[in-house]
Amino acid sequence: MSLEKMNDLNLKESTRPENKEINGVLMNKWIYDNWDKVWNFQAKSDDLLIATYAKSGTTWTQEIVDMIQNDGNVEKCQRANTFDRQPFIEWIMPPPFHSGFDLAMKMPSPRTLKTHLPVQMVPPSFWKENSKIIYMARNAKDCLVSYYHFSRMNKYVPDPGTFEEYIEAFMNGRVLWGSWYDHVKGWWDAKDKHRILYLFYEDMKENPKKEILKILKFMEKDISEEILNKIIHHTSFDIMKQNPMANYTTLPTSIMDHSISPFMRKGITGDWKNHFTVAQNEKFDEDYKKKMEGTTLIFRTEI
Repeated sequence: MSLEKMNDLNLKESTRPENKEINGVLMNKWIYDNWDKVWNFQAKSDDLLIATYAKSGTTWTQEIVDMIQNDGNVEKCQRANTFDRQPFIEWIMPPPFHSGFDLAMKMPSPRTLKTHLPVQMVPPSFWKENSKIIYMARNAKDCLVSYYHFSRMNKYVPDPGTFEEYIEAFMNGRVLWGSWYDHVKGWWDAKDKHRILYLFYEDMKENPKKEILKILKFMEKDISEEILNKIIHHTSFDIMKQNPMANYTTLPTSIMDHSISPFMRKGITGDWKNHFTVAQNEKFDEDYKKKMEGTTLIFRTEI
């Protein structure tokens, strides 16, 4: 069934699904109901997994990787939607909706896959097969703001309530895929034990060339300066925002309502200053300090 036809469906699935905890991490019901399948997902040694906490530059990283794999060929990179090119492994949906898990299972090697899972919940086969993983992290405040707006427009994540309520939910890890703090720290601790390239959203905004060169080295790929510049241009926020194969506008409004907030909203660092009150910011900073105590992981909230 086409995505357009889904818009006309008056299905129960078009309302926000209930959410349940798996090992203390909030997931939607479909992931919860199929968790055994996800946990037993069979990774391959030539898989490349793009891992992020939600709203941390996932689609951006996916587009960069796809452009690298296709030597900067824009037409090839527009062959299908991001979610079809690089399946979301834990995303299991009831028919007629697309299931990232099923797509990943059918995809020929080498596969590029996506996950938002915290490190302890990644299927063990990825460690067994020593698959390469690129992790992109974004500072907590901008991530929170972006996730809040995303939750307003995406009918498949919990209703965020007011911004004040959402700050509390985020700080307490009561959002899908759990605590941001545990997520970024868990992957940070794992990066020296596995083939993980840990990147920062803020670094990518500040100097995309330098960060894309890190990805190229990690992927063991060589490209010309001309193609590199083409990738930087094609994966800039303004270009991607206009790309229907990357901006999620092909999904029906019963799933994502871009009139509430676009999927690709601002793509900047420091937007949190337009949302947090002084009191909210002080409270958040105090809580942040406690939760990030003892880690060598440092984020920039402005560039």
